[in-house]
Amino acid sequence: MGQTDKQFGGFLRMLIARLRRAIEEKDPKEKEKLLKEILTDLQNTLED
Repeated sequence: MGQTDKQFGGFLRMLIARLRRAIEEKDPKEKEKLLKEILTDLQNTLED
């Protein structure tokens, strides 16, 4: 079962918001943690 355009748009909005948060993070360790979480979530999405 594929995603609708609306679902895909929502996914992209969520991803963009999380990436912006990671970019704005000042603490390098927290920034790395946020980016690793995003990568893990993207990998899990591909595997589902």
